Amino acid sequence: MTTPLGEKIKAIIRANGPVSITDYFSLCLADPQHGYYKTREPFGSVGDFVTAPEISQLFGEMIGIFMVHAWQRHGSPADVRLVEIGPGRGTMMADMLRVISKLAPALYDAMNVHLVETSDRLQEFQRQTLADHGDKVSWHTDFNDVPAGFTLLAANELFDAIPIRQFVRTANGFRERTVGLDANDELTFAVGVASLDPAFLPDGPVPPIGAIFEIAPARQAVMTTVCDRLAVHGGTALAIDYGHMATGFGDTLQAVRMHEYDPPLEHPGEADLTSHVDFQHLAETAAASGLQINGCCHQGDFLIGLGLLERAAALGRDRDAATQEGIRVAVERLAGAGEGKMGELFKVLAVSSPTIDLQPFRLAR
Repeated sequence: MTTPLGEKIKAIIRANGPVSITDYFSLCLADPQHGYYKTREPFGSVGDFVTAPEISQLFGEMIGIFMVHAWQRHGSPADVRLVEIGPGRGTMMADMLRVISKLAPALYDAMNVHLVETSDRLQEFQRQTLADHGDKVSWHTDFNDVPAGFTLLAANELFDAIPIRQFVRTANGFRERTVGLDANDELTFAVGVASLDPAFLPDGPVPPIGAIFEIAPARQAVMTTVCDRLAVHGGTALAIDYGHMATGFGDTLQAVRMHEYDPPLEHPGEADLTSHVDFQHLAETAAASGLQINGCCHQGDFLIGLGLLERAAALGRDRDAATQEGIRVAVERLAGAGEGKMGELFKVLAVSSPTIDLQPFRLAR
């Protein structure tokens, strides 16, 4: 099937030759006319995927508990910026703020909330969701516009949507993977001329011909920007995404359309395009900025360590059986272990400056 963006990409390829995976990824998500995030409502049952905050209020509540804990460990500073990059519909922030205002009214009073969002449409959702918090909440299209100072930052499913580069092992070393046109004028994966510095490759045996290696300079740049801010002004950042804890080989580029996996070249602009996040590389990037790596763990272990099961029990107490079952199902979706489950697929990385002990990471060592 062809799409308006697919036709546009074909025209670009005919004029200029194959495009890199980075450029294809960027066009699919952010093309001003036909990009996925510009034209579609991605979230929830009517969209193409459901994020953790939309599954249950429990998720955002646990993140709120974590932020209160981090603030206390940092010595309860009086001037705080609570930042979320890529806040979706504002659901997670609303749940975080409800918990923070109850558990730590002093933190709620002392902080301002800053949402970094490039989509006008999503900003409108967020304004409605967070209307109760008035002028405590500000919006920015760039993290660099957030006022400097002590920062607590959350990023849920941010890095997976930042474009990657892919390289394919050939007989002549690794060459950049591209998108070109086949004999039938359809989009197809191809191999370009750009090579890869072997220093990027993980230690170990050379993989077979055709193996794919991914790097993400754009993700590294975002992480560096955040970490450099924390290194100067202090704070903690939390990154939650699906991905792997150790750098390795493999093609993780994937598209999701109407809650189903879709071939990445099939419906450009009409499917969400993502790839797995390399948490080892994010942690190394943070360390290069001088930050402490509090730890990296599975989402399930993180949520349970923060008290997910106790909070779920309290939420279900004296409720009807259907409500209790809904809570149980949500907990299983968020924290269940096993192949293909969010609790294991998703990883959580926390980084801080200056050095502090943070649960549940301290407990997990």
